[in-house]
Amino acid sequence: MVVAALVIALVIALVLALSGGGGYTVHAHFVSASQIVQGNEVRVSGKAVGSVQDVALTPDGQADITLSVEEDGYFPLRRGTRATVRLASLSGVANRYIDLQLGGADGADVPDGGRLGTDSTEPAVDLDQVFNTFDPLARKAVSNSVEFLRDFQAGQEDEANAALRYLNPALSSSSRLFGQLNRDTSDFRRFIDETAKLVTDVSARDGELSGLVRNLATTASALTSNGESLGESVGLLPNVLRKSNTTFVNLRASLDDLTPLVDDAKPVVRTKLGPLLDELRPFARDAQPAVRDLSSTVRRPGADNDLVELLRRQPAIDEIANRTKTRNGKDRPGALPATAAALAGLTPQIGFLRPYAPELVGWFDNFSTTGAYDALGNFSRAGLALNGYTLDPLLGLLPVPAELREELLSAGVKTRRNNRCPGSLERTAPDRSNPYLPTPDFGCDRSQTPIGP
Repeated sequence: MVVAALVIALVIALVLALSGGGGYTVHAHFVSASQIVQGNEVRVSGKAVGSVQDVALTPDGQADITLSVEEDGYFPLRRGTRATVRLASLSGVANRYIDLQLGGADGADVPDGGRLGTDSTEPAVDLDQVFNTFDPLARKAVSNSVEFLRDFQAGQEDEANAALRYLNPALSSSSRLFGQLNRDTSDFRRFIDETAKLVTDVSARDGELSGLVRNLATTASALTSNGESLGESVGLLPNVLRKSNTTFVNLRASLDDLTPLVDDAKPVVRTKLGPLLDELRPFARDAQPAVRDLSSTVRRPGADNDLVELLRRQPAIDEIANRTKTRNGKDRPGALPATAAALAGLTPQIGFLRPYAPELVGWFDNFSTTGAYDALGNFSRAGLALNGYTLDPLLGLLPVPAELREELLSAGVKTRRNNRCPGSLERTAPDRSNPYLPTPDFGCDRSQTPIGP
C-alpha cells in the first residue's frame, strides 16, 4: 500500500511539472508568422510575461500562434488587445517576439483558449519582402535614390535622424489607415462606386460647372481690383473681433443671469404653455378670416379705401385737431385744445354727477323703452300719480276741496326729496350696499329711498 501511494504521488508531481503549474493561453491569428518559432518571448511594454507555445496553420491559410501568458496580473487579456510581431534586433534569424498592447479596462475578458483575430494582430514586414516587390529597373532607381539621400544629408545626419523620428508616426498612421481600408473593403468599394457616379453626374453638367468656374474667376478679379478696400477691411477686422469678444463675454454673463429665469420658467412652460398653445390652435384657425379681413382693411387696391391711406391723411387731421391757425380771420387753437378748455370748467359738475351715472342711464332706458329684463324675465315698474281730483260713486272726476288737498297728498307722497344718494332708485339691499356713498363725507341723504314696503 505504501508503494502504491508513492507511485500515485510521483505521477501527480510529474503531471504538475509537465503542465507548468497552470497558466493562460490565447490563440492569435496572423497573416504571416515569418521567423516566429516556439519559445519566442511574449512581452508587454518590454517586460517578458510569457512565450510562444506553438505555431500552426489555420484552414484558411493564416498563422495560428498560441501565446502563453504566465505572469500574474497580465491575464486574462481583454478585448481591444493588439498583438504585434517585432524584431529584437536587425541581425540574426528568428529573433522575433510578440508585443502585446493591452486593451482597456472596460473591455470584456478574452477567455482561456480564446482567439485574437487578424484585425487585432500585426505581422512584421521584412525589408527583403519590400525589395522583392521591385523589378531590376526599380531596384536601380531605389539604389540611386538612397545614394542621393546619403550625399544630400552628408554633414547633417543629426537633422536627418530627427526628421526620421517624425516620419515613424506618419508611417504608423498610414499603416492603420490602410489596415482599416483592408478590413472595410466592401465599404471602400461602395465609396469608389458612389464617387464614380458623382463624377459622372458632374461631367454631365460640365456647362454649369464651367459657368461656376467663370463666376469664381469674375469674383476673384473683382476682389483683386478692390485690393485697397479689402486691405482696409482686413485692417479693421482685429478691432471688430476684439469688440465681438467683449460682446460675447458680456453675453455670457447675461446668460448666467438668465439661467434662474429659465429654470423657473421650465415648470410653467411644461404645465401651462402646452395647454395654452393647444387652446390657441383652434383660436388661430378661427382667426384666419378675421386676419384676412384685417389685411384687406389695412391695404387694398383702389383709392381712399384702407388704413394706409387714412394714415397718410392724418397730417391734415392733426392740423385741424391740434394746431393753432388763422381761422375766420383770427388765430384760433385746434379742436382738441379748444374742447379741453371748454371742459375744464365742467370738471366739478362731471365729478359730482359721475356716481349718478346708473340713474342717468336708467332714466334714458326707461324713457325710451317700457320695462326691463332680469333673471326672471320681463318686468316693468308702475307708479301711482296723485293729483287734485278724486272719483265719485259713478266714476266721475270730482275736484278735491282745497282744504283737503294737502292732507290727501301727504298720505301717499313724500316731498323735498332732492338729496338722494347714488343707487337710491332701487330699494335698499339686505347687505346695505345701496344707496352708495362714493366717499364717507359725500353730501347725500341715505334715508331718501323709495316709499312703501
